[in-house]
This record gives sequence, C-alpha cells and structure tokens, in this order.
Amino acid sequence: MVDRGMGLAIDDLEEMAKRCRRNIVRMVHGVGAGHPGGSLSAIDMLTALYGHQLRVDPNNPKWDDRDRFIMSKGHASPGVYSILHERGFISEEDLGSYRTLGGTCQGHVDMKWCPGVDFSAGSLGMGLSFGIGCAIAATLDDSNRTAWVMLGDGELQEGQVWEAVMAAVHHEIGNLKVIVDRNRIQNDDFCDVQMRIFDVSEKFASFGWAVMEINGHDMQEIVDAIDWANQVKDSPACIVMHTIKGKGVSFMENNPKFHGAAPSDEEFELAMEELS
Repeated sequence: MVDRGMGLAIDDLEEMAKRCRRNIVRMVHGVGAGHPGGSLSAIDMLTALYGHQLRVDPNNPKWDDRDRFIMSKGHASPGVYSILHERGFISEEDLGSYRTLGGTCQGHVDMKWCPGVDFSAGSLGMGLSFGIGCAIAATLDDSNRTAWVMLGDGELQEGQVWEAVMAAVHHEIGNLKVIVDRNRIQNDDFCDVQMRIFDVSEKFASFGWAVMEINGHDMQEIVDAIDWANQVKDSPACIVMHTIKGKGVSFMENNPKFHGAAPSDEEFELAMEELS
C-alpha cells in the first residue's frame, strides 16, 4: 500500500518549495535556456500535490494504480523536474542534464525520458484531453486512482481545452481534477494583451464543473483546496490558483521576459541570494 503524498507539514512543504525554486533557477541558468517564470508560479502547488496528495511510488514509477499528474503546460518542466527530484524519482545529476541531448530532463516533460512523468508535452491544449482518458481508464479498471491536470492560463486560448471541459462533464468524470495556473502572462506578453480570457472560474462553472479559487502561493490554502477537490465525486473539479509569474525572484516576478529566458550570471547570483 502506497500512502498519499509524503505526510509533510505546511512548514516542510514551504521549505521543499524553496529548494525547488533554487533548482529551477539553477537548471535554466546552467544551460542558458528554459522556462523559469511558469515553473516558479506553479511550484507551490506542485510541492503540495507531491508532498501531500499524490499516490506515487518512486521505486515503481510505472505502478499501474498510481495517481496521474499531467503537466499540460509542458514547458514548465523545470518545476516538474525539481519536485520529482525531491520525491526521489530522479537524481541531482539528472537535473544537470536539463535540455541537453540525451538528457533525462528534456526541455518539455517527456514520459519516455524521465521517470515519474506521465504525459509527453509539446503543443499546448492537449493535456486535459489526455487526463480525461486517464480518468476514464481508471474507472474502467475499477481503480481509485485520480488524474490531476495543470493548465496554463494562456493555454486556455486553445479551443481543444474547452471541448475537453465540456466532455468531462458529459461523461461525469469525478476522478478528474484540474488546476489552472492563473499567472496572467504567456509567451509573448500579458494574456489580456494577447487574448483576454475573462473570468476563468465562471467559465468552468458554466460548463458544470465544481470550482474553487485560491491564492496559489499560500500553502495552507493550496492543501485545503486539494482536500476539497478530493471530496468532489459527482463532477470534475477545478482549482483556479491566482499566482505570480516568476514568484520568489524579484526581477522575474510579473515579467513576461522570463516566461522563456535564462538569467544572466549576475541575475543568477541575485536570485540565489533571494531564495536562500
């Protein structure tokens, strides 16, 4: 029997998230490329999922009855790799292989290369459809495993997302949970400049989803929201977490430049100082 999460207290989860932030910045700086902003906005939730909730087994990454986590905004791979390292799926050496030819940690999360990754990402908008398949498969297998999907808010501009939102309610998928990282910035600029998304919670609710909004950097709120989503059984559930792109590094916060850019050597030193 594999327990859910790691049984960590809130203080321990917060410390783990801080370690992950340091590794995110190290990975991106080390290779001079990558996506730090959306990894830093998502890492508090990722830490809570892996430290409090998900039934996974680092000694058996392909365990059939594990919960599934699908990072649909797969460019936020440094966040995923940092928490997989904390959870024991990959080594510090693996983190050093980020975005290198043949490395365990590819630029986008890839289930063929990295233990613990359950979805190979590339083009945006596909993760929720994949998550629906995982959730339905669990029901057909008479398994109590749950599918958790993280979407970026810029990703919500993809039409396939809303087809999947509708399909999840039609099929009454109660073991499907979605997290929207509402950091308000996408690759080229602020989301509202590119294409306004308006009220995300209202949109999901209008399709019949159970919805909760939270501060995506308050660890207690995050844990409480995960527990709430677990109790929703008669419909899919969505947590809309309001976050800050680049959270924890002053010059990256709310800065579209660091959606997909590495810090300079001087910026790296400042970031490490701020995250110490």
